[in-house]
Amino acid sequence: MRHRRGTMLGLWIREAEQSSLGRIRSFVSFMRQDFEAVAAGLTLPYSSGVVEGHGCRVKLLKRSMYGRASFALLRACVLARP
Repeated sequence: MRHRRGTMLGLWIREAEQSSLGRIRSFVSFMRQDFEAVAAGLTLPYSSGVVEGHGCRVKLLKRSMYGRASFALLRACVLARP
């Protein structure tokens, strides 16, 4: 995964299907359902990490301010922090 070799995903899946561990086989069958998306995620350099990070930050602010402040203050905090 670190080397972005999505082209080798099919080979890895075939090897994992021969595993004696049921959880690995279950995971592989789930991956087969959306093979193209998984292969693209392992191949392309794009990431949604920044968006996920901002969503997590907003949720943390929202939880910490619950019941203590108004929506206007929450909005100001979300917009003020990078």
